[in-house]
Amino acid sequence: MRMKFFSVAEIAKQWKLSERTVRNYCAAGKIPEAFLTGKTWNIPENAQRPVRSNRHDDAPKTLLECLRLEETAKVSGGIYHKIQIELTYNSNHIEGSLTHDQTRYIYETNTIGVSEDAVNVDDIIETANHFKCIDMVIEQAAQPLSQAFMKQLHRTLKSGTSDSRKNWFAVGEYKKLPNEVGGKDTAAPEEVPERLAVLLKSYLENRNKTLDDLIAFHYEFETIHPFQDGNGRVGRLILFKECLKYNIVPFIIDEDLKMFYYRGLNEWKSEPGYLRDTCLSAQDKIKKYLDYFKVPYEKG
Repeated sequence: MRMKFFSVAEIAKQWKLSERTVRNYCAAGKIPEAFLTGKTWNIPENAQRPVRSNRHDDAPKTLLECLRLEETAKVSGGIYHKIQIELTYNSNHIEGSLTHDQTRYIYETNTIGVSEDAVNVDDIIETANHFKCIDMVIEQAAQPLSQAFMKQLHRTLKSGTSDSRKNWFAVGEYKKLPNEVGGKDTAAPEEVPERLAVLLKSYLENRNKTLDDLIAFHYEFETIHPFQDGNGRVGRLILFKECLKYNIVPFIIDEDLKMFYYRGLNEWKSEPGYLRDTCLSAQDKIKKYLDYFKVPYEKG
């Protein structure tokens, strides 16, 4: 017999709680087997109401919990708002042209504002799409990384761009034509699925991930370069997801660290410390945000 699932509204009525409280329980992982479909929580019929001992115990204990709660409650001006703008601006700015103010304006007003300078339409579309990608990362952070999820991120990021109208450009699918990164060869198109399968198998076998494990995966992903374009942004979104999953302070590569990041990727095999130190420096900047918004994280 198939298990029946209830909505947040139905459970809230049964338990005599507010819908917001039930959503918070789901986001904090306090209702086992509750899962998201889009932005809707599905709660199993046999779920037990969590015991509330005091308000402190119900407070979010990880960045992922905080982001889920603020996304669900549509909180403005919090850590979710900050991450959306900073991660989108800095990741896109490595390859795009929008300013920080333009990025913030698109997120906060869903308009592009007025500028004397010409703005690339693709940059605007990819900025709006990147906000959606971050929501996907937050919602699916606890799920095992998969090729399907990588393709979903790419499809969301590149949907509606001029690239999506090119016959040779595969949106949400692996590259059809050979490409290179930093002047170096990458995996041939026919090699991509198998090489990613091998990489994922090795990565997923280790259940206790460290920062080095995440960086090593990122290096291998970028070396394969599975998509025709957008590999850097998809790769950095995956990094962010895995940091949330394993409760590792995430990092955002900003303008000050961009060249160190590229050099670190280039030298990872021979000198891993360079990229590691770059990521640790980026972590320090995020820790300042977490301290300001009083988001708990492991110190050290």
